[in-house]
Amino acid sequence: MSDYQHILVRRDGDVARVTMNRPERRNALSAELLTELRAAFEEISASDASGVVLAGNGPVFSAGHDFADVVGRDVDGVRELLKLCTDLMHTIQYLPQVVVARVHGLATAAGCQLVASCDLAVAAESAGFALPGGKGGWFCHTPAVPVARAIGRKRLMEMALTGDVVDATTAAEWGLVNHVVADDELDEAVDALLARATRGSRDSKAMGKATLYAQLDRPEKDAYDIAVEVMVATSQTPAAKEGMTAFLEKRPPVWPD
Repeated sequence: MSDYQHILVRRDGDVARVTMNRPERRNALSAELLTELRAAFEEISASDASGVVLAGNGPVFSAGHDFADVVGRDVDGVRELLKLCTDLMHTIQYLPQVVVARVHGLATAAGCQLVASCDLAVAAESAGFALPGGKGGWFCHTPAVPVARAIGRKRLMEMALTGDVVDATTAAEWGLVNHVVADDELDEAVDALLARATRGSRDSKAMGKATLYAQLDRPEKDAYDIAVEVMVATSQTPAAKEGMTAFLEKRPPVWPD
């Protein structure tokens, strides 16, 4: 893995671990940090890793956009920054590997957006989630996009309009995170979920993830049109043939990938 200034990246067996490492800035998403995160995920995408854990060092997961990086920019500069941020969110979702957010402390604004953009998320009991622009001067327009798709309209409106912090238990009830655990059980829970989510054929999993995102939020007919054609095509892959044959023969599968 490459060396970075604002993030830590390491391989742990089949898992790539990406850790935001600006604790003195509460892992605020400056252009430099966003660029490094995007580069790291692109590098992981081309690797043989089966899954990714995204975490943050210091007291919080991420405080969102770094206002010190925003305040001096003109319109074109802010547009460039937000396009970079959006590109990172898309990169995570287009990644063939499963991405799990490991959330402790606060995840606010674009930090909350980052959690919502990951495939899965596990939160410590100490975690909190907020779109604080609703009580400030710069509304959380772009962070609201993936959050809306995770929690639905009324709950989004409450988060976005009030700016209040949502505790971890409520975030799980609303669908923003998958599980909430005690702080000292966070790493174990993240690894356990990732292990379950990455079992099976890697190629099949990658195609499955891509298709799920392609059909989400589309009309049901369009979603079926996409899903049927992908499922037809993938029925002929070695992984699909092996999975079905192993089931019929009542034996453990031996995945070709």
